[in-house]
Amino acid sequence: MNAMTRRVVIGAAAVSMALAMTACGKAGGDKGSDGDNKTIGLLLPESKTTRYESFDYPLIKAKVEELCSDCKIDYKNAGENVSTQKQQFDDLVASGVKVIILDSVDSHATKSWVDAADAKGIKVIAYDRLAEGKVSAYVSFDNEKIGRLQGEGIVGALGGKAKDSDVVMINGKESDPNAALFKKGAHSVLDTQVKKVVYEQTGEWDPAVAGQKMGTAITQLGKDGFDAVYSANDGMAGGIIAALESAGVKGIPVGGQDAELAGIQRILKGTQAFSIYKPYKPEAELTAEVAVKLLKGEKIDSLATKKIDSPSTKGIPAALIDAQVITKKDIANTVVKDQLYKVSEICTPEFAKACAEAGIK
Repeated sequence: MNAMTRRVVIGAAAVSMALAMTACGKAGGDKGSDGDNKTIGLLLPESKTTRYESFDYPLIKAKVEELCSDCKIDYKNAGENVSTQKQQFDDLVASGVKVIILDSVDSHATKSWVDAADAKGIKVIAYDRLAEGKVSAYVSFDNEKIGRLQGEGIVGALGGKAKDSDVVMINGKESDPNAALFKKGAHSVLDTQVKKVVYEQTGEWDPAVAGQKMGTAITQLGKDGFDAVYSANDGMAGGIIAALESAGVKGIPVGGQDAELAGIQRILKGTQAFSIYKPYKPEAELTAEVAVKLLKGEKIDSLATKKIDSPSTKGIPAALIDAQVITKKDIANTVVKDQLYKVSEICTPEFAKACAEAGIK
């Protein structure tokens, strides 16, 4: 074989090898490094709080599909179990997703998972709760401010007697970083504007647990030993109010958070003083926008305009959405106006009269 023949054979072999490698790349490229996978993982923490199944998941899914017609959401709920969420996270990583929206059960437990995903080029968005590890973005509310709003709601409900009032606090789950921020914000108000916080426990985000803790407070303090109850969310407020009613304690302001349907109805009925309205639609839709941009390799500076630090990561791009206290007079102009609930859902026969009095039509 002469030199010219050898060059031709070698050249043909090289072309053949290149074509074979290209074919292999196409065959296995769905979930490979070329970024063709258009599935976004969504991991939510629990279902006892009605917002996750009723609002967060469907709103995120709809917005992702609106922005990216061939994108899909792979949704899983951890049922408040850290091990379950870890397995769900690992499954998403193994499936080849490029973006995961993570609302963590336990923010401290996520560091190793998130860092491992980041090392593989997977973008993790901390949603609603600030997960630890190298997250690419954080979308939530200003949670310490929400706590301050809750404290102000309690003070407002007590009115002129606030300075002489004792308050019971039932906080959220201790592994949830938001619960710590709500608590901190609420204390910043209550510690200076009421007489004393006389009993404080975690209700674990569970109405039954919160009700039990309230029962213990009544036993320890007596029926006249407190003047108001801070509840970190509406679900627990339901358990607390049931415990108060069972013990025959009346006229005690109870505040919550999340503007859950049952909470709104209790506000109309007069058994709950207020809630915190956090507009889930802008939070969910903004998260979807961030996820799609990250999936496409685009910058998110215009969406996440703030920077926030977690215990493990500094300078996380963040978007924080405002919330507000709502009492009976605010329902029509918030949850009804924004179509969070239909009037027919709120104003069932039991609440028809209260709805009319509140101007809800």
